[in-house]
Amino acid sequence: MPSDFLLSLPQLSGFLAVAVLITLAPGPDNLMVLSLGMARGRQAGVMFGLGCALGCINHTLLAALGVSALIAASPVAFTALKMAGGLYLVWLGVQAIRNARPASVATATNEPPMKLFVKGLVANAINPKVILFFLAFLPQFVDTAHGHAGWQIVQLGFVFTVETVIIFATIGWFSGRLGERLARSPAIGTWLDRVAGGIFVALGLRLLTAR
Repeated sequence: MPSDFLLSLPQLSGFLAVAVLITLAPGPDNLMVLSLGMARGRQAGVMFGLGCALGCINHTLLAALGVSALIAASPVAFTALKMAGGLYLVWLGVQAIRNARPASVATATNEPPMKLFVKGLVANAINPKVILFFLAFLPQFVDTAHGHAGWQIVQLGFVFTVETVIIFATIGWFSGRLGERLARSPAIGTWLDRVAGGIFVALGLRLLTAR
């Protein structure tokens, strides 16, 4: 593969440094992974985090194909996506609150890992703010002198996805460890579920009311 078809080292290192800082900065995805890990344990936190991270692939492809620009330019499409994303997060939160149980019971009724992965994937993939972020962020690191702008965006999105996978999985694992220790008290286990559900509801309402 020709060298000008790949990201240059300065381009890659500069992008990666900024991407890691953005991923580590407190935000909705971090908060969801953190709260779910504390409420449901390491496996739940890691799987949901992986789903959120791999949802970035969807946004990368949309940005590379220009679909994100079309969505951003269409108030109707953007509003519909925002409503879907907000309602989905509210639904996840309500389910977590309704199914809150003491730690000993919650452990036995945990959702299958793949289901948590899919929930994270969907929560990220239909978030219109993430779509706009990718549309605005990735092109800033495209080197127009090299050409192949669409392919550069795909590579940048892949790098962003990989570092997000690592960071979100780490957050899910450590928050899960902390949650498992706190949940040794059954009452605390129930409240962790309720707090996680409340965070999801709050993020969903924020998305629904955002302008």
